[in-house]
Amino acid sequence: MTTPSAPARRPAAVCVMSPDVADLVLPADLRDELASMVRLVPGPSGAPVHTAYPDAEVLAEAELLVSGWGCPRLTAEVLAGAPRLRAVLHAAGTVKELVSEAVWERGIAVSSAADANAGPVVAYTVALITLAARRTLSMAAGYRTGWPDHTLRSGGDGLTVGIVGASRIGRGVIDRLVRSDANYRILLSDPYVSHAEARSLGAERVDLPGLCRRSAVVSVHAPLLPGTTGLLSEQMLALLPDGAAVINTARGPIVDTEALTRACASGRLDAYLDVTDPEPLPPGHPLRSLPNVLLTPHIAGAQGSEVRRLGEYAVAETARWLAGEPLRGRVTRDALARLA
Repeated sequence: MTTPSAPARRPAAVCVMSPDVADLVLPADLRDELASMVRLVPGPSGAPVHTAYPDAEVLAEAELLVSGWGCPRLTAEVLAGAPRLRAVLHAAGTVKELVSEAVWERGIAVSSAADANAGPVVAYTVALITLAARRTLSMAAGYRTGWPDHTLRSGGDGLTVGIVGASRIGRGVIDRLVRSDANYRILLSDPYVSHAEARSLGAERVDLPGLCRRSAVVSVHAPLLPGTTGLLSEQMLALLPDGAAVINTARGPIVDTEALTRACASGRLDAYLDVTDPEPLPPGHPLRSLPNVLLTPHIAGAQGSEVRRLGEYAVAETARWLAGEPLRGRVTRDALARLA
């Protein structure tokens, strides 16, 4: 996107995020690009990024907030001190912990860089599906004592992968699987997706019990809501075929941790978990030591140099906001409940 020429009066913008991510999300060149469009109000030390909400005088003149990981919640009390605030551009994924009802009541525009964060999660999940298809954890465990059976998880019609939730990441995973050279059959369980829409994505829409019965690999991509907490319950996990794998890169509480622990401890299921419930798991939890379980510390999203994508997205959103164009990552009150 072409950066618009600086307006005669540049709106005041405040950047708030944790100091450990500020230089990764908004390195010097992105800060300079942002400063060419808005007037960045620095912190007390002159730093362009605040590590907590600024003092009352700075907050009172802020028209744009560029937030990131570590930004405190936008409560009614905070917003009362920011009467000119018109937009919040979040240089990270979910905004559920950032926005309060007061944000919507004020009519403040909200954007999230979740699209930029989705790509790494999709790639990570597809990598885990590839590992699960090869029974990698069981193969590695078996190789410690001998030469394991090389039976893969595929039948004559190909490996069946069940996707739980047609979120942006779930859809991205389906797209990658459809376009891959592997012979995948894809099932999708999502109450908001029709059979026709599922077919257009390259999947077959089924209910959750049907998905569990038929899938060799189940990958979770639903948002964490009251209705999805414990969605993969002990009853659902019991429907999975022996030797199936569960992948969770979404939210830990969607899967019944203790039921999954029992299933993995028995050797019936494998698990690839980037999120857990609780997070982190306590020391000594059985999932930490099972050979058929891979635990990673919530690293599926943007990491290292990938984090820059979030800042690039927020800077591009700033240009769109200044030009009066629709925000590409716009989040609405109605949609928030269904988002991760």
